[in-house]
Amino acid sequence: MRIKKTLAGAALATLALTTLAACGSDSDSDGDNSGDSAPKAADIRVWLNGADTPQEARDWLKKTFEDQNPGSTLTIEEQEWDGLVERLTTALSSDSETPDVVEIGNTQAPTFTSAGAFSPMTDQLDELGGDDLLQGFVDGATIDGETYAVPYYAGSKYIFYRKDLLEKAGLEVPTTMDEFVDAAVALKQDNPKPANFSGFWFPGQDWRNGAAFIWDAGGDLAVESDGEWTGSLSSAESVAGLERAQQLFLEASGAPKDGNEADPWTPFCAGEVGMMSTPGWVKGLIEDPETGCPDTFAKEIGVFALPGSDGAPAPVLLGGSDIAIAAKSANQELAQKAVALMLSEEYQTILAENGLTPALNSLAPLLGDDEFAQATIAAASNAKLTPAAPGWATVEGSRVLEDLFSALAQGGDPAELAADADEQMNGQLNG
Repeated sequence: MRIKKTLAGAALATLALTTLAACGSDSDSDGDNSGDSAPKAADIRVWLNGADTPQEARDWLKKTFEDQNPGSTLTIEEQEWDGLVERLTTALSSDSETPDVVEIGNTQAPTFTSAGAFSPMTDQLDELGGDDLLQGFVDGATIDGETYAVPYYAGSKYIFYRKDLLEKAGLEVPTTMDEFVDAAVALKQDNPKPANFSGFWFPGQDWRNGAAFIWDAGGDLAVESDGEWTGSLSSAESVAGLERAQQLFLEASGAPKDGNEADPWTPFCAGEVGMMSTPGWVKGLIEDPETGCPDTFAKEIGVFALPGSDGAPAPVLLGGSDIAIAAKSANQELAQKAVALMLSEEYQTILAENGLTPALNSLAPLLGDDEFAQATIAAASNAKLTPAAPGWATVEGSRVLEDLFSALAQGGDPAELAADADEQMNGQLNG
């Protein structure tokens, strides 16, 4: 862990030096064409992460870009979220291997913008949506008045549940955090088979869902005072939230204690899940004949926002992604054209219709008015972002939070684990 943390910090430092040194060095790039001359044809490489972006959107982007830019091509390269910070650090430092356009988690953007990894996009903001863009995401990618990334989509997680199992167990949809925990434990007890059944599916590394229990208890991941960020996991409030998470790990979840939250539709469609906290787009994968179970468990899906201790929606993590142009891309103008298409009404409509909160506020009504849309809106009403610390991407890259929650899931002492995690984060948060 210490070696990995040091390497991550060193890599980001190297990235900062190499990208800053490269600024203005690509005098023969297409971004330097003057007048109305078309940019030089090229293959634009776009990194998209995980399965979040629907295939319909990918196909539209490739076809539309290539139709509008004869001679140029657009290649989408799918990346895994796990290990993304390290791969981006390496790729964005390379003159020859850097992608042109990258999707990056909104929580990771501040570190890369601080390192100079992305090209400024301030001048394009108005044409990309201006005030219609998700402002919190724009703010998170803005340093000293310069914006280096734009929002791609957002999405708060909410609870998917099996209506048939709640009914069989004689349970109502929970309206408070206590009721939710009790329901999760009861579902686990009421379904002894399969042995790995989860009343609440909660893999050990899943700190993103775990953060909600910390916030609900009044704690936080990190806090800032006089410009200095420090870990806050060992506060009394945060430890209380970790203890609640541990109860769910030990009494309600049958998910692997050292596993991650990838591909939640797989255990759901295997009949191993009573409730799970996932983004809305997972519904499409559960209903898909190839990836899901449209004829069985998909017919039993219900949804609700995770309830907080006060009965209002709990403060869940507001996830989502930004789009940025690599500072070292030799195809700046074509990359800008690709980003413009990804922020277009046509493309963002596809995302909204597939359950992703669009980057353009005006398109939010396209999410619909059914129970899924209402759960999305309710979950987002009290959602939170990760700390806006300059070194937050380093924290995520070091996997200190995954290690903390996995150790909790295996019965470790919450207070001791939290203190250790704070100590590690204190060397990372400030860049």
